[in-house]
Amino acid sequence: MNRQTFGTLFLSLALASGGLSLPLPASADDAISGAPTAAQPPLPKETLTITSASGKHDFTVEKATTLRQQQVGEMFRTSLPADQGMLFLWSAPQQSDMWMENTLVPLDIVFIDANGRIQSITENAVPQSLARISSHGPAMATLELQGGITAKLGIVVGDRVTSSSLEAKMAPPASAKKSH
Repeated sequence: MNRQTFGTLFLSLALASGGLSLPLPASADDAISGAPTAAQPPLPKETLTITSASGKHDFTVEKATTLRQQQVGEMFRTSLPADQGMLFLWSAPQQSDMWMENTLVPLDIVFIDANGRIQSITENAVPQSLARISSHGPAMATLELQGGITAKLGIVVGDRVTSSSLEAKMAPPASAKKSH
């Protein structure tokens, strides 16, 4: 699935206009090098839990952290098990816009706010669609799950989402911690 956020769009425009300079990516994986043509290998995984009125729901999620991993996402994969997904961690809360280009299976796309709560859900996103799927406000992360799983499990806007990566993003900076 191809990813584009307003922040990335701004960055691209700034770079194209010469208004911003950045160091070269640390690795080839950090650079977006052409349109993806195949599924990416499995990414590092962690357990993610969604706590809803119907209970706690655990998922094993791959963490898409580099630009290239986020660009490719679930593209070209032919299945997504009900207990798995992919977590897109943004550097800061931002508008998150997704689409289903080259994504072969329906997905539920869950947008997570800076407090670790679900702010919006798009259920059963249509495979291969170029329609924009929006977070409708700043998202700290975006989660892709098997299409239809949120309705099946009773997962709704406002539910709490936790994982080690999300908790790390919500932790106050070391300079903000008080010492005794």
